[in-house]
Amino acid sequence: MSALVRTTTAADDPALAALWRRCFVAPHLSDLHALDPGRHRHTFVAENAEGDGIDAVVVYVPRLIRDAAGSPQRVGGIGSVATRPEARGRGLIRLLLAAAARTMTAEQCAWSLLFTGTPAVYRGSGWEEFASTYTEGTLAPSAVPATSPVRVATPQDDAEVVALHDAYNRTRPLSSLRAPEDWTVRLPAWYGPAERPLVAVDPASGALTGWIVAQHVEDRVEVREFAGAAESLGALFAAVGSRGRAAGLTRARVRIPGGPGVTAALPALLADARQVTERVGMARPLHATDAAVRATVTAPGAVHWYGDCF
Repeated sequence: MSALVRTTTAADDPALAALWRRCFVAPHLSDLHALDPGRHRHTFVAENAEGDGIDAVVVYVPRLIRDAAGSPQRVGGIGSVATRPEARGRGLIRLLLAAAARTMTAEQCAWSLLFTGTPAVYRGSGWEEFASTYTEGTLAPSAVPATSPVRVATPQDDAEVVALHDAYNRTRPLSSLRAPEDWTVRLPAWYGPAERPLVAVDPASGALTGWIVAQHVEDRVEVREFAGAAESLGALFAAVGSRGRAAGLTRARVRIPGGPGVTAALPALLADARQVTERVGMARPLHATDAAVRATVTAPGAVHWYGDCF
């Protein structure tokens, strides 16, 4: 059975949404797709030659991501990859990745980035895995005394949160430069309004000193993102742990870069912290050298926040 590889038009949007609904429990994918004004030339599909519709899709998302020196580079994010179950095993994703790589190269992407639990799908197309770490353990049984007040973030905090994030990540390798639409669409899509982030407040000035996102996944709390002063982490971790215990959770994972401030604050959240290495990130050089890409993804403090996913 043959397939026609092509880019999409607006007429394909309903079929794409239907394919994503069938393959993922992720109703926000169409909203994320709509963020890119060039989405139709960045969306590659395999159309069944028999006229049965779209069998597979790969989306290239152009993003500005900081390199090892903290300088923004155009990077091609790969996401929303899906194949109809009946069409799997025919090499369609490999064909679509090749088409995406040609367009990313033509549009001057330095390299390409993706995250996956099935790396074998991408290895043969030039993407290579890189290691990252997180810290996990049992939730601490009780909170340490908070050094600053912590409360749920509100829309009135948005400007201060953006400023905290910008300052915290100004030179951080692998972090994305966020546009206003990322804050209004992308982050709510991945983090959701139901588990609103927490903020730490300076008791003297009332200014925000820290911002943290922690979601509940199965039996654990997942700390997805942090920005702010390291001194605020103890109070934020204590509040995250308190919410987790109240929800009946027993474990936690912390996915923020390490450092003395993080290490000092971890006992407020974890009783028995241990570091775990995983390989879910994959990169492919395009205009950049392999060495430059490797330097970025392995740099100290490098992190690609979950809220910036493609």
